[in-house]
Amino acid sequence: MRTTVPIAVAFIAGMVVAVSYFFADESAIGWLRLEFLVWLIIVGGMTLALGVVSIVRVNWDAVKKRKEGWPYKVLTLVSVFAMGVPAVLPESWSPLFGRNQGSIYEWLFTYLDAPMMATMFATLAFYIASAAYRAFRARNAEATVLLITATAVMLWRVPMGEAFLNLFPGDIPYFLNTYIMAGANMAVQRGIIIGAALGAASMSLRIILGIERTYMGRG
Repeated sequence: MRTTVPIAVAFIAGMVVAVSYFFADESAIGWLRLEFLVWLIIVGGMTLALGVVSIVRVNWDAVKKRKEGWPYKVLTLVSVFAMGVPAVLPESWSPLFGRNQGSIYEWLFTYLDAPMMATMFATLAFYIASAAYRAFRARNAEATVLLITATAVMLWRVPMGEAFLNLFPGDIPYFLNTYIMAGANMAVQRGIIIGAALGAASMSLRIILGIERTYMGRG
C-alpha cells in the first residue's frame, strides 16, 4: 500500500496534467487540471512550512548540544523568526508588521539581507575569475579561440571595454552582439535548453510510470 498509492497518485496527476493541454479549460479534464494546480500550490506551501520546521529543529538541537559552530545556529534561528514572524502578522496590529514599506520585514530585507546577498555574489566573482583563468589557457587551437572570444565578450560587457573595442575598425561590438551573442551563443543556449527539456520529460515519464521512486525515499 505504501508503494501502490503514491505511484497511482503520481500516475493519475501526471497523465491528467499532460493530456489536459489538448483540451479546453472548460472541459472536465481541463477543470481537473486546474484543481490539481491549486493542490500543487497547497502542497508546495506545506513543503516550505515543513522546511522551516526542519531548519528550526536541526539548528535548535545543535544549540542545545553545543555543537561546533553553535553560535551561528543561534543567529540562524534569530534570523528565521525575525524575518518570518513580522511578515505573517496582520498589518492591522501595527504598521511594523506585514511586508509593506516601513515594516520590520522590509527594513531587515533592505539593510541586512540585500547587502549580504550582494557581498556573497561579489565574493563569487573572484572564484569565477579564478576558474576563468584556469579554463581560458591557450593549450590548443580550440582553447585559443575560446580565450579570444571570452576576452572580447567580457570587454564588450563593460563601457570601458566597449570604448576600447571601438578604437579598432570594423565595429567589433556590433559583430559580437550579432554573430557571437545572438548567433553562436544563442545556438548553444538553445541546445542546452532542448537537452534539459528532454531530460525533464524523460524524468517525468519515469515518475508517472512508476520507474523512478526516489520521491518515496527509495530507489
